[in-house]
Amino acid sequence: MKLPGQEEFEVSSACKNVPTGELDSSPGSGPSPDGPLNTKRGDLGVSKDPLLFIQLNELLGWPQALEWRETGRWVLFEEKVEVGTGRWSVPHVPTLALSSLQKLHSLLAEGLVLLDCPAQSFLELVEQVTRVESLSPELRGQLQALLLQRPQHLIQPTGTRPCQGSAHPREASYNEEALLKEQRQNPLRQKLPPGAEAAAVLAGELGFLVQPLGAFVRLRDPVVLGPLMEVPLPSRFFCLLLGPSTVGKGYHEIGRAMAVLLSDSQFQWTVRRASNLHDLLAALDAFLEEVTVLPPGLWDPTTRIAPPKCLPSQHKRLFSQLREVKGPPAPPGALAEDRHGHWLRTPSPELQRTGRLFGGLLQDVRRKASWYPSDFLDALHPQCLSAVLCIYLATVTNAITFGGLLGEATSGAQGVLESFLGTAAAGATFCLMAGQPLTILSSTGPVLVFERLLFSFSRDYSLDYLPFRLWVGIWVATFCLALVATEASVLVRYFTRFTEEGFCALISLIFIYDAVGKMLSLTSAYPIQSPGSPAYGCFCQYPDPGGNESQWTRTEPKDRDDISSMVRKVLGDFSSVLAMLLGCGLDSFLGLATPKLTVPSEFKPTLPGRGWLVSPFGTNPWWLSVAAALPALLLSILIFMDQQITAVILNRAEYKLRKGAGFHLDLFCVALLMLLTSVLGLPWYVSATVISLAHMDSLRRERRTCALGEPCSFLGIREQRLTGLVVFILTGTSIFLAPVLKFIPMPVLYGIFLYMGVAAMSSTQFTKRVQLLLMPAKHQPDLLLLRHVSLSRVHLFTAIQLACLGLLWIIKSTPAAIIFPLTLLGLVGVRKALERVFSPQELLWLDELMPEKERSIPEKGLEPKYSLGGDSEHSELMYQPKAPEINISVN
Repeated sequence: MKLPGQEEFEVSSACKNVPTGELDSSPGSGPSPDGPLNTKRGDLGVSKDPLLFIQLNELLGWPQALEWRETGRWVLFEEKVEVGTGRWSVPHVPTLALSSLQKLHSLLAEGLVLLDCPAQSFLELVEQVTRVESLSPELRGQLQALLLQRPQHLIQPTGTRPCQGSAHPREASYNEEALLKEQRQNPLRQKLPPGAEAAAVLAGELGFLVQPLGAFVRLRDPVVLGPLMEVPLPSRFFCLLLGPSTVGKGYHEIGRAMAVLLSDSQFQWTVRRASNLHDLLAALDAFLEEVTVLPPGLWDPTTRIAPPKCLPSQHKRLFSQLREVKGPPAPPGALAEDRHGHWLRTPSPELQRTGRLFGGLLQDVRRKASWYPSDFLDALHPQCLSAVLCIYLATVTNAITFGGLLGEATSGAQGVLESFLGTAAAGATFCLMAGQPLTILSSTGPVLVFERLLFSFSRDYSLDYLPFRLWVGIWVATFCLALVATEASVLVRYFTRFTEEGFCALISLIFIYDAVGKMLSLTSAYPIQSPGSPAYGCFCQYPDPGGNESQWTRTEPKDRDDISSMVRKVLGDFSSVLAMLLGCGLDSFLGLATPKLTVPSEFKPTLPGRGWLVSPFGTNPWWLSVAAALPALLLSILIFMDQQITAVILNRAEYKLRKGAGFHLDLFCVALLMLLTSVLGLPWYVSATVISLAHMDSLRRERRTCALGEPCSFLGIREQRLTGLVVFILTGTSIFLAPVLKFIPMPVLYGIFLYMGVAAMSSTQFTKRVQLLLMPAKHQPDLLLLRHVSLSRVHLFTAIQLACLGLLWIIKSTPAAIIFPLTLLGLVGVRKALERVFSPQELLWLDELMPEKERSIPEKGLEPKYSLGGDSEHSELMYQPKAPEINISVN
């Protein structure tokens, strides 16, 4: 007896299994080293397992017309077929009835379990599964014919209507080539990485069965099971769950329970290595021990739980399994060391003192030399072009803005031309020689304040400004070289998040204040007017950042069925550039009287009568070259703090940089550039925090293949030297691109500045804690630090940070700005003093521990005084990786 569709399936199965290496690999997919399953196992020395795609086929239509229909699929999260609409549901966290897991346990305990089955085709697999004593030869034949019937899949190729396979060969005359083509066109195939495997779960009610029939098969070699699966993946697992008719959705829920079990990484890891039925049932029992039960009266089972933004760590469950596999647990000291590795900040090798003069610099040079060729080869990617365009416009705007401010502060001794030339020369040199080429050099607010004070001092005492500035620069370069020789950069280990957030907030406020001030000044000077109508004032509001949101924050999914993934990727990478082009187009189309970008058209110094080389003395007395060491000492402190705090922020472990940092080499390059720019009378340059973070964000790498419903995981930064080098070369040639650049409205560039400042400010923990000050307790978010630190202590810590930030802003804006470098250095002292106010446990969640505290505080000193919930919550949070705190969208 053969049911409809059996002949067709037999033809497909007779072609044997397709070798795994011949399966199509989507061009956009790649290996997934950072998948939720692979990373944890790899870290613990366990072999990596391929990603598993699970499909549930349900038997429907009894007793009239039996047919198999695909009703669900899993990778990490569940997708159901929406019966009424003919589409897949959104991925969601699956919920199960406890009774379905118990029934599944009974079926597996009493059913057939085949581990390392040698079947090479679906036909052989069916023969193996139906070879049970409880089936008569006639029932065995009927069951085999039923299992070989081709199922109906819900496949939705891009741009077409849903296409469902038919169970009747007359309605759909498929040959194997057409079937394989349909499977390859499935958009789901593009989401799965090469090497992925499949698991088929068949469940349903069958009236001619007297007792339930359960079978679980693990194939020795994965086999492509023809049209059984909707994607042509080699199948590793096969599960059959059939039985007589029952009330409700008995076997449907049992099938879902089996699929959910296989989608669980820990269950899957155990089952892949199980040697008998006892191991399989033990894995199911371990899963039941971790199950969370929701009370039926307080929960609607039809509610779908959205996937979490960040998957919980599997450390705790992995350790329990590894104890079973590898033997007794490790001694307490070893586990405590692992726990501290996740809690505490381990010093990087770049910050280890060698004890030799210039020892750290030599180590940085050796470390970065091996990566130098790849620093250029890794830039051969379209994403780098987007980064160049975006950062170039930001750099040009910054050069013009600070060049104009510097011209005002120095009465024309320096101007926009010097800003362009200095930015190009210093930035390109730094990108070629530095240890961290992702850093963008620029004029910064604190350095500009010092330049203004230095010029005011020269004017008040009738000194020749540029020669006096030359000797200050020479002394600064000397002091910085001394800091490099003595490996003073290792002191950046004391720059904890308290210092980083204070500095980042100050720089972000400078960006926001300058951008808002510039835009408000345009409301009276450049009123918007339409042709033929009188001018009128208006309040300009920054447009909705939807275009930039995909570039800067990357929080909203960009799933559109009518646009291919490649087009969406390009639009996301170039969104900020497109926003600028749109602003230029609207400005030109509406004929708005807005200020345009101005660049110098002649290559000559701004100050008339001076050459490109600064005279060493001019009209100044000789002893001024020695007295310049005093202001140079203060500027050296400012340069060191400004440069190294930015370097610490950019080189945090959360950004997953592979090529390492170069704190000593970076400071060495800055020292040489200080000498060069002083001799040429160009502005002084250090690392620009906000633009450097924007540069890193434009080069972020994400896993292109991810589980359904799983957010794209952050893989790291595309580390190379070419984007920064091209940006600064373009900045230098911008002098000759004046006919093109003059059409860019300045308000558009101010808006980019404003958004960069707001984005850098809003991504810090400091901003979240400031919001808590103005938020009622019942509306406060469930932050991890609020679970471990009382709200009053959080507010006290935030108030201290606000006071420090206010003091920095006041000193920067008053004549007392000459001591601004010392107050910036004082942040480290304030943080040290906080150890007398806050306990190590509180500082661990609010900030980070100082290096000597990490060594001196015992393990028990970091534990809470008491725990109400055993070790569940505390242990789970202990293995949570810390997310990047100061960033633009790396979270």
